[in-house]
Parts: sequence; C-alpha cells; structure tokens
Amino acid sequence: MSSERILAIDVMNHPPEAKRSLGSDPFQYEEFKIMLRTTFKAMRSPKPGAGSDAPRGEAGSGASSDAARGLLTGHESVAELLRDMDELGYSHVVITATKMWSYRYHHKLILDYGVDDVGALVAEGKGRIVGAASYNPFRIEESLAEVEKGVRSYGFKYVWFHPLSFGLAPNDRRFYPLYAKCNELDIAVGMQVGQSAEVLPSDVGRPMLVDDVAIDFPNLRINLSHTGWPWIDEWCSMLWRHPNVYGDISAYFPRSLDERQVRFMDSSRGRDKVLFGTNGLGLRACVEQFRALPIKEETQRRVLRDNALEFLRLDPATVSA
Repeated sequence: MSSERILAIDVMNHPPEAKRSLGSDPFQYEEFKIMLRTTFKAMRSPKPGAGSDAPRGEAGSGASSDAARGLLTGHESVAELLRDMDELGYSHVVITATKMWSYRYHHKLILDYGVDDVGALVAEGKGRIVGAASYNPFRIEESLAEVEKGVRSYGFKYVWFHPLSFGLAPNDRRFYPLYAKCNELDIAVGMQVGQSAEVLPSDVGRPMLVDDVAIDFPNLRINLSHTGWPWIDEWCSMLWRHPNVYGDISAYFPRSLDERQVRFMDSSRGRDKVLFGTNGLGLRACVEQFRALPIKEETQRRVLRDNALEFLRLDPATVSA
C-alpha cells in the first residue's frame, strides 16, 4: 500500500480545530502576543484591517476558505472538520479540553476548555474525534473530577496537560494524583515537554524529568508532546528506554524537525514510539509535509497511525485504513 493511503491520526489538537467559536481569543493574552512577535513571527501574515498581532488566516469577515483552514484557525463546525479529514486522509483527531495558566502576567487560566464542550464534539464526530481532558495542579480535586467525567460520561481516552504554564516539572508531587487517576481509569496521559512557544519557564520542560514518572508508573502510557526541543537527545532517550513512553512531533512543521529526530524516528529505536500531531498548525500542511519526509514506508505507517492506535487503544475498525 502506498504511504499516501495511510490514514493519519492527529494525537494533539484543541477544540477550535472542530468548532472555531469555542473558547475566547487566546491572542488577547500577553503570552500569545509575545509568541507572535518571536517564535511564530514567520507564520504571521495579517489580513488588511487586522491588528498587528493577528495570526495568519484569522477567521472573520472576508477570510478566504483556504485561510479558514490554515494556521491556528480551525474549522467552523465538526461537519467541516470531517470533510477535511476525508479529503486529507485522517481517520481520527484528538481534541483536548486544554488548560493553560498565565505564569507571569495574569495569574489565571488563559485557556480553559470544558469537558462538556469536548464531549459534545466527540458525540458529533461519529467516532472520529477522540476526547481528552486536561489538568490544573492548583485545583487537584476539581481536575480529577473532570477527568473522571470525561471518561465515564463521554468516553475520553486521554489526558493532556501543560506543566510549563504552571511553572511545575512533570515529576512534581501535584501531578502524581493525575497519574494515579489515569492508571485507575486505564487511559493515557501526555504533557508538553521542551520549551514552549510562549514565554514560560523552560527548565521544567526537560524530557528527562519524566524519568521518575515512567519508573513510578510503569504501566501508564505517557506521551512527551511537542518534540522536546531543544533537548532532542533527552526526548529520544526517554522513548528508547521506557516501554511505556511515547513522544509526539506536534507543534512543529514536519519539514522543520531536527534531523536527529527524523533519524531516530526512522530507526528501529524510535519507529514504534513516535506519534503524529498538528497542534493546530493545519491538517493539510502537517500531513503533506510528513508524507514528503525521506523516511521508510514502515515508519510512515507506524508514526501516522499504528502507534497512536496502540497508545490510545483505539479500535482500528471504527474507520478502515
């Protein structure tokens, strides 16, 4: 089978990918404004009349249909998302009820999507949207109740959280109740590692800090999200050493991946442990760039699809490959 026929699974996305109207505008917050002037500078192309910090293809009056499917703009509806998935060759997209804290500027949650909203997307997604909860370590009991509700009421299979925005390392004691809950519910967990595109503490994002977690919870499936850059070697080491640790390449365009990461992904050490994701950078750009990488077809299949089926324990019969 040609690699062009492999149906992709996006393991890392957020509610606006499926319904653009969900949530408030993150670019009102200082962390995202700075990001657009620095790490996302090359991705900006404001439309006439938009503010200087507007992202390329921002939805609104006059935005083209191509722009509306572009960077960080998502889709108008679940139906539109499903049409794009069919056209581009995706079987599933993971949508997480993302929570992010403003560590420096606002001292509050600046992203706080609800499990009920994500649950509604899952129900509308005809089995092709996979729900994921998130976690606020400053509200442990409330967060665990949300995780439980997501799994019991809506069939969520995953929790993804953002330790850097809280200024905490993933082996901090305040995250251990989450790991225990995921173990109890037999679902996977993932977290941002590496530096964040936003201006947030970086040292807490070192991939090796998950070493303690992987050792303490050997049966917990863990995803080190967003490539671990600039600590690529630590990221590769964690995936290679721990049977229960995976890593996704979301938040980076595949053509910009570090060559060490591509070699690792295309080797017997990493092929079975790397996951594909977009993090809102565009379903089309990410999957087309990934399919263009000079890697083995076996690697294409494992990373685009098979590893995610195993990591999330999805039923491959829901959508034929």
